[in-house]
Amino acid sequence: MDNKYDIVIIGSGLGGLCTAFILSKAGYNVCVLEKNRQIGGNLQIFSRSKSIFDTGIHYIGGLAEGQNLNQYFKYFGLMDKLNLKRLDMDGYDHISFNDDPQVYKHAQGYDNFVDTLAAQFPKERDNLIKYVKRMQEICNFFPLYKVSNEKKDFTIADFLETDTKAYLETVTPNKKLQNVLGATNPLYAGEGNKTPLYVHALVVNSYIESAWRCVDGSGQIAKYLGESIKEMGGSILNYSEAKKFHFSGDEIKEVELSDGRIIQGKNFICNTDLTKALEMVGSGHLRPAYINRINKLDTTISVFIVYLVLKPGTLNYFNYNIYHHHVDDVWEGINYTEENWPKGYAMFSQAASKSPDHSDSLIIMGYMKYEEVAQWMNTKNITPNHVQDRGDGYEDFKNNKTEKMLDAIEHRFPGIRKNIVSQHTSTPLTYRDYIGSKDGNLYGIAKDYKDPLRTFITPKTKIPNLLLTGQNINFHGVLGVTISSVVTSAELIDKDRLVKDIQSAT
Repeated sequence: MDNKYDIVIIGSGLGGLCTAFILSKAGYNVCVLEKNRQIGGNLQIFSRSKSIFDTGIHYIGGLAEGQNLNQYFKYFGLMDKLNLKRLDMDGYDHISFNDDPQVYKHAQGYDNFVDTLAAQFPKERDNLIKYVKRMQEICNFFPLYKVSNEKKDFTIADFLETDTKAYLETVTPNKKLQNVLGATNPLYAGEGNKTPLYVHALVVNSYIESAWRCVDGSGQIAKYLGESIKEMGGSILNYSEAKKFHFSGDEIKEVELSDGRIIQGKNFICNTDLTKALEMVGSGHLRPAYINRINKLDTTISVFIVYLVLKPGTLNYFNYNIYHHHVDDVWEGINYTEENWPKGYAMFSQAASKSPDHSDSLIIMGYMKYEEVAQWMNTKNITPNHVQDRGDGYEDFKNNKTEKMLDAIEHRFPGIRKNIVSQHTSTPLTYRDYIGSKDGNLYGIAKDYKDPLRTFITPKTKIPNLLLTGQNINFHGVLGVTISSVVTSAELIDKDRLVKDIQSAT
């Protein structure tokens, strides 16, 4: 095994894999280091009772012909390989509230989105048209979102300093519609009086354009990217946890792994939690002000997830996602207490080739603060034998939360308990250990409209041969992280040429 490379990438999440693909294609000798057995970060999947579950990517937007992620995925050689299923055109997301019998639907296509909601809010058609136009205007201001390299003046971008919840209140006086438009905020861990409007726009617009599930899980994205990287001469080393950078003068010369191995490189790219990158750098190489800024950034909340394996054939497959809110204000879900948890949930049905007509597995997700599991923070469930080692108290905690979550979904699916074959869970600690975020956060740094520039992190660091990539560099989600790989790679190769190559991919 060669242990000296042009590029060493720490972390095989989507950002790391896409960056490795781009730079391998450009002729660099690339090595990707992954601490786990499975590559992919949030693309990882797992199986229980022969049912496959996604860990982080439950649906994807912008994959129809001519749309942004479709074009990026063509460049990465993915579009003709992925097994995809388009969600319901007339309602890919179903929104519901306690004590309200109606289900409100987000439909694909701008006109369809407006028509569908206008049927339930007939006096609001003009306001809905205004809303979707504003979403498009904001998205068009981000060049790489349009697979473009044009220059934009962000000093005039007022949406960076606009609060999403406050904006929705200006769209319509109808409180219910305000909440229906903001109801999918778990997609970006939205907070009222904090989350900037551009975050909302970049996420929801992508799904309005088109919404898809990966049949048999999103792990196929990582699989095909990994195969392509290796075909181009790159290396991917599993069970290779990076622990510490070693320097020669101002530059990094090598990275030491947890088992003592040394990997040498000319350039290093961290696709990790930013605090993890700082730990690996150590003291004396970055300005204290930069370190202090990174360490003080707020991160997004985490989640508790229940994974259900159901008896075959007992639940018809539903080709949409469910966002249910127990309270009318959809921004309050994040502000729960132990007594009123969960204030809502998101539910996803897995698309499986073995049972296309039935949902043999369900994923139910509710917000959870890291503080709830902090008493077990010094435990770890990735052991040499992969046996969980957190203690009975942790199991009791999870069982209690699972019962509360099942109570919540019984209202939507009466009697579902009798059809459960097995149930499994993940907590913020699970995300911390498998994905690598310091507190199990969902989407990295929490954006704040009151100080937007503070949360913009550039891929360049003061260390000449250290770059950053991933959800904290550009934006979270499949599209955001894919774009971050382009931004990072452009520090080493010609950006104009790269964008043209992406634009011309077929």
